[in-house]
Amino acid sequence: MSEFLFLYRSNENDRRENMGTPERAQKSMQAWLGWMRDLEGKGHIKNPGQPLEGTGAVVRTEKKLVTDGPFVEAKDMVLGYTLIEARDLKEAAELAKGCPVLHGASGSVEIRPVMKGPM
Repeated sequence: MSEFLFLYRSNENDRRENMGTPERAQKSMQAWLGWMRDLEGKGHIKNPGQPLEGTGAVVRTEKKLVTDGPFVEAKDMVLGYTLIEARDLKEAAELAKGCPVLHGASGSVEIRPVMKGPM
């Protein structure tokens, strides 16, 4: 088994649409919990991760310039992450297809293999 990082991306409009009222937030959280429990039950969750705040900072280049972030120039934002185990990238992509973030118009799951070996 290999490790993969799922990065959940969406835009502010979709985030507000899914979390804008207590009822929508509860429905969204139930969908996320159901999907995560299914992955966990099948032995794919290595670390459930955490949701991320929409604020932050970015430090760039040799000048160490700090700007508001996380990604000022990007339309989408990283909402959270999960570390999973899967046979290969193909299986990881299949697992990601059940992610509730995909129900929004801008939602996506970026799948990144975790590099093996010493750093």
